[in-house]
Amino acid sequence: MTQGPHARTALGTSGITVRSIGLGLMGMSQFYGDTDDETSVSTIRAAIDLGVELLDTSDYYGASSSEYGAPVPGFGHNEELVGRALKGRRDQVVLATKFSARPTGDGTSVFDGRPEYVVEAVDASLRRLRTDHIDLYYYHRLDPTVPIEDTVGAMAQLVSAGKVRALGLSEVDADALRRAVAVHPIAALQSEYSLWERGMEARVMPVARQLGVTVVPYSPLGRGMLTGTFGPEIVFARSDFRSTLPRFQGEHLKSNLELVDELSAFAHECGATPGQIALAWLLAQPHDVLPIPSSRQLKRIEENLAASAVRLSADDLAALSALFDPERVSGERYGIRHPAR
Repeated sequence: MTQGPHARTALGTSGITVRSIGLGLMGMSQFYGDTDDETSVSTIRAAIDLGVELLDTSDYYGASSSEYGAPVPGFGHNEELVGRALKGRRDQVVLATKFSARPTGDGTSVFDGRPEYVVEAVDASLRRLRTDHIDLYYYHRLDPTVPIEDTVGAMAQLVSAGKVRALGLSEVDADALRRAVAVHPIAALQSEYSLWERGMEARVMPVARQLGVTVVPYSPLGRGMLTGTFGPEIVFARSDFRSTLPRFQGEHLKSNLELVDELSAFAHECGATPGQIALAWLLAQPHDVLPIPSSRQLKRIEENLAASAVRLSADDLAALSALFDPERVSGERYGIRHPAR
């Protein structure tokens, strides 16, 4: 392993470039235990001061069912936090948000890709974010009742109108990505991707590479697992989404912690943290990859940003890929119930 600066990352062919590690903001509203608005706003501002450029939110963050044991802040809550945090700082960041997932009022959610809803959603997001444009606008989850061409066509009109600079998709397969790009250039594809979640490698990554689409991994640290900070005694509160995920339970947890112990040993030899090694592995993939780790702790954000200076050799990359071979990771990605990420 060597140390050195990491290049900035382009968002597809949009002309937008950012620092190679962004910040996911979902956890500042919900899903990972109790939150505090004032602390979240302060943390976002401090992260910008540290050099974070890409901020990733969604109109949905804060709106999921209260079944996770904590009060629901409400639809649009996370965007409102970001809007407050960006007062006087809007020109310092590249702002990404998403639409389509929305609560129904009975504890469930639907995905709405109707062209008329695209217009309604973006205008509401602009108001909450207190800005006149969104840099990267994602279609959060596909609406199975609306052809993707219709939705992306409506999104393209937002670009023409100056409300949006670039378009993104989230959690789509290779076919949907191809169909979308045929309508308008797609700058980014956001999906869960990390050392321990590599489901998109076989089919989706090659197509994204071919089409010039940057991959934006969410949960690049395995929802905290790859930081090496969990032990076998960890118990997640009901308000923590991980309490529902198989990989964090029982024998699955025990088995996965053994892999993380090996990662921690590898990181120690390199003079880095396990999380930094996990992020460096992503940045070294043969494709434009722009991870957006999430944290409410400023020291963790600073640690994550420093991962862009970690360089791994070809042998390092091969060893890490073999360590987290998908066959070795124990448990399904999701349980029965899960929100839109």
